[in-house]
Formats: sequence, C-alpha cells, structure tokens
Amino acid sequence: MDSGARRDSRPTLRVIPRLHVVTDDQILARPDFETRARELCEVFETREPAGEGVVNGSMALHLRGPRTTGRRLTHLARILCGHAAAFGVTLLVNDRLDVGLAVRVAGVHLGSRSVPPAEARRLLGASRLLGLSVHNKSEAVEATEAGADYLFLGPLFETPSHTGAVARGAEFMDLVTSRVDVPVVGIGGVTPERAAKVLASGAHGVAAIRGIWDAPSPPDAVQAYLDAVERAIREKRTVREKRAIR
Repeated sequence: MDSGARRDSRPTLRVIPRLHVVTDDQILARPDFETRARELCEVFETREPAGEGVVNGSMALHLRGPRTTGRRLTHLARILCGHAAAFGVTLLVNDRLDVGLAVRVAGVHLGSRSVPPAEARRLLGASRLLGLSVHNKSEAVEATEAGADYLFLGPLFETPSHTGAVARGAEFMDLVTSRVDVPVVGIGGVTPERAAKVLASGAHGVAAIRGIWDAPSPPDAVQAYLDAVERAIREKRTVREKRAIR
C-alpha cells in the first residue's frame, strides 16, 4: 500500500499535495518574488485536469527563510494567502509557527531546530497541516507519533541547498515509508527526471527549490514537475493493476 493510500485511512482535513515548492532566503529576497509566486499559483488556472485525482491537492508553496525576518514572512504570507487559496494552492510557512498562527495559512512545516512538533500540533489544532523534515527512520517514526500530517525526507541527491550533507538515494525512501503511515515527500536534488524513481521507491510526492526558482521559466518548471509526478503515479497504478490480474 502506498503512502497516499495509508494516509487516506487517517483523519485529515485535506489531501497532501504531491508537489511542494520551497523557497530560501535568497529567493524570498528577489525583487520579483511576489510576482513569480503568483505566477506559480496560476499554473493551475490553465493546466489540463489530471483526472482521477492523480496530482492530489495540486501544489504546496512553502515560505521558508531561516534568516528572513518575521515581519517579511508575515507580509509575504498575507499577500499570498488569498491568491494561493483562489488557485487551490496550499500555502505553508516553514519553521515560524508564530507567523503561521498570525496569518492563518494552511499549515506549518518544521525543521529540527523548530518548536517541538507536539507543541506545534497543540497550538495549531487539528484543522491545519503540520509537516516535519526528517533524515532517518527513527526521526520519521517520532514525527508521526507527534502528530505530523506528512514528512520531508532528504537529501536524496546532492544539492547546493545542503552542501556537505550525505545524499541517501531514492532507495532510502522505501526504508522510511515502510515504517510510517503518513505521506513522505522526497527532497534534495529531485529533478523531474528523478521524480519517477523517487515515487517508485514509495514517496507520496516531491519537493524542489532550485529546480523551480532557478529555471528560465518557473511556471514551466512547475508544469514539468507535475507532468513527471503524474506519469510516475500512473505507472505505479498500472504496475499494481497488472499484479492484481496475475
């Protein structure tokens, strides 16, 4: 059973997106960031429907900026909150629980230096998403027990966002997804070309930073990731159906 199916058996308010677009401090500081972020949300206005819920929940946009001020993050969250919702995009704030509570975005994503997940869940309540970044099986199990709705696992491949970090490879995904019952999203050097391998290894979806924001056309890059994820999910379904026939 894949992570998406397992998650559907648990109480939840919404489906976890398959594609997560993440920022960093440099991206948030770009003068055209607000315009680019709106353009990414608007991809879903013209995108052909995937059908059968293939790309579940469209996309999540993560406002992540470890050294960006709370004032700046709050400003961006307020500006993008309504626009994201209008296009079916899930807006999340990373690490800053205070900003998430103040603006009432869709949820908060936490890292290892953030507020303890159990406390974050208590403050967020059951109505909003809580995501956690993990790097091994024990962290994944602890995060799930603390109330996480989904997990980021990585880095799977070498990436400039985490120089020096050990790339675990797509195969590591299956070792973690077999131990938890929430969707696990692969992050770290995940390109559209690698998406199929990541999902085949048990991932619910993929996350990207540079692969989208540094592309010549970020909206086209989002389209490429969504197309890759959609193809990978269809391939997994076909394999399962063939096995069932046998």
